[in-house]
Amino acid sequence: MNKRILITYATRAGSTVEVAAAIGESLAQRGFAVDVIPVKENPNLANYQAVILGSAIRMGNWLPEAVEFVKKNQAHLSQMPTAFFTCHRLNTGDDETSRKAREAYTTIVRQIVTPQAEIFFSGELNHSKLNFVDRTLAKAVEKSTNTPEGDFRDWDKIHGWAQTIFA
Repeated sequence: MNKRILITYATRAGSTVEVAAAIGESLAQRGFAVDVIPVKENPNLANYQAVILGSAIRMGNWLPEAVEFVKKNQAHLSQMPTAFFTCHRLNTGDDETSRKAREAYTTIVRQIVTPQAEIFFSGELNHSKLNFVDRTLAKAVEKSTNTPEGDFRDWDKIHGWAQTIFA
């Protein structure tokens, strides 16, 4: 298989890069050539046949650098298979309210590019990896939502999705 895939991501505390790396490992096992590069490095899309973009959530949205990457690369992304993944800690239920909240996380990027696939993964919250401002905000959200610190990523779900994407 000669398809070269870029996995690019935005993260604040490293949880999203770990998810991106796990997706990359699974795709490589399927025979794809994979590069995992942060959006901040502004990877050139000309070398790829497909792109997976991921972001953590802050204040109910993808991180600004991920949104800017999608805006800047709209022409390329609109012409190639593209998938989105989101790492988050809230709205993880199967109820309608949670589903609508998750969809709202990526509304702005879906208005720019329509992904072939999109998935939401429960994330990790580790206060020791956050700067003072993010740690303060996280503690306030935890208190108001009764959402504890911890790692809630489902590695089987992450690897399972990577086994089916771009099949």
